Amino acid sequence: MQTRPLRLVLVDDHEMVLEGLKALLARFRGRVRVVGQAIGADEAEPLVSSLDPDIVVTDVRLRGSASGLDLCQRLVAADPKRRVVLLSAYDDEQYLFQAVRAGAAGYLLKSIDSESLVRQLELAAAGQTVVDPSMAGRAVSSAARLQAGEFWPGAHLGLTQRESEVLGHLVAGLSNRAIAARLVLGEETVKTHVRAIFRKLGVGDRAGAVAFALREGIFQ
Repeated sequence: MQTRPLRLVLVDDHEMVLEGLKALLARFRGRVRVVGQAIGADEAEPLVSSLDPDIVVTDVRLRGSASGLDLCQRLVAADPKRRVVLLSAYDDEQYLFQAVRAGAAGYLLKSIDSESLVRQLELAAAGQTVVDPSMAGRAVSSAARLQAGEFWPGAHLGLTQRESEVLGHLVAGLSNRAIAARLVLGEETVKTHVRAIFRKLGVGDRAGAVAFALREGIFQ
């Protein structure tokens, strides 16, 4: 039984988001307490090490070279008992699957209401792996399809469906601008997807991504 408030460290790209989340959680002082906050993974790692919180709550996408998934993996590698919950705007099962592979204790959406958020954090602290209620059913279905091989190219490597589409267009030789027009996306959004593809495939440029895709048979 929980006898004291959970000690939280919050991690996000934007100070305004951190302050808003801290204000929201302040309504539940008897159950949770924010003991630290950090902007980006580089700032978060030493803070978590020094404060040793019950739970680290981090966004998936962070500024710099390390994502929230990278941060989670590093924190859990340093301390396998570390509880990390991803709080994201991205309603994407592949991010959920990557979070689980990285050792996360949960994946929740920023649209979750405050009472549910606190309850899910309590469950995570108690040892459960928590998934946003709005994603749970689809995640189970997607996992079954992934296991059966009924998914998009590159799903087994952690690519989201949109990233798979972008990679296919990279293989076809399209520029970011052409991909944006083809998929009806902003060019900056395409660049974000391309960076995510590089990170997930472990390559440094477009040529490396194309070579990887062809070598591994993701696209012929």
